[in-house]
Amino acid sequence: MRILIIGGTGLISTYITEVLAGQGEEVVLYNRGQTSGPAHPGVTTLHGDRTDYAAFDSQMNEAGRFDVVIDMVGFRPEDAESVVRTFSGKTSQFVFCSTVDVYAKPASCYPYTEAEGYGGLNEYSCNKVVIEKRLRQAAEAGAFPLTIIRPAYTYGEGRSPLHPVSARRYLDRVLKGKPVVVHGDGQSLWTCSHASDVARAFAAACGNQTAHNQAYHVTGEEWMTWNQYHQQVAEALGVSCPELVHIPSCILSRFGITSCSENFQFNNIFDNSKAKRDLGYQYTVTWKEGVRRMEQWLNEHPEHRADSDTDDREDLIIAAWKSRIEGL
Repeated sequence: MRILIIGGTGLISTYITEVLAGQGEEVVLYNRGQTSGPAHPGVTTLHGDRTDYAAFDSQMNEAGRFDVVIDMVGFRPEDAESVVRTFSGKTSQFVFCSTVDVYAKPASCYPYTEAEGYGGLNEYSCNKVVIEKRLRQAAEAGAFPLTIIRPAYTYGEGRSPLHPVSARRYLDRVLKGKPVVVHGDGQSLWTCSHASDVARAFAAACGNQTAHNQAYHVTGEEWMTWNQYHQQVAEALGVSCPELVHIPSCILSRFGITSCSENFQFNNIFDNSKAKRDLGYQYTVTWKEGVRRMEQWLNEHPEHRADSDTDDREDLIIAAWKSRIEGL
């Protein structure tokens, strides 16, 4: 197959490229060339800005037909209109990278299935909802068979674990035994999935007619409370769990940390049965193993390690909260 990946050098798409190239597929990446990925035989790159829609359309017409188009960087409604114009009748499958944040929150029942209704609590998720609806409309009109894949929190080497206050410095805080902010009581449920696992699901969707006009989420399968999330990070690093300072999500919003009230305060757990059945999805990298890999990468690339001593924002938030509750 001849496969176009719009993007191709991001966290998930780097692994998708690796898997597809390893299978002998002809892979073409389209990106701005600002981030270099590993070189693979059979992979070529076209440079351009997909938001320069006229130029993008011209380049794609010149590039010729692709059996599959994978859009990893569709974030705005205008992006959807562009790909509908450009690829209608010109590809055998369009695969769109969406997000589980398109679902209503809280869920009507847990774990989430793909039948959950649309929601959207911030600009990013609302835009993804609009894009999904536009692509579905185009697919129903015969533009192309559509496959939507919705990852949840996806991580990998070169990144730090997710933390709403100071993600880049989070591992350093845990290693140094500094207190860590946790939203609410830390009991909402969360999942994590390594990018390599998610990427294999994308690759398995390519050319898979069972996946035509279907949506799938591909997510982690260790359902952890946020308290357990932090505890397992400490265990992976071989240190004691730091003090977990629980602060209500509404209070964190006053400090400009809106992600907790928009997302993290809700249970984010998912039934992956559909992706397992149709895409052969497998969750193979445990959270602890993933943390060890991230830490090992930072040890090998110390220039990317962020020092928590250079940013006291989290300490100031903790101090302000403790001062507040001491007076109650």
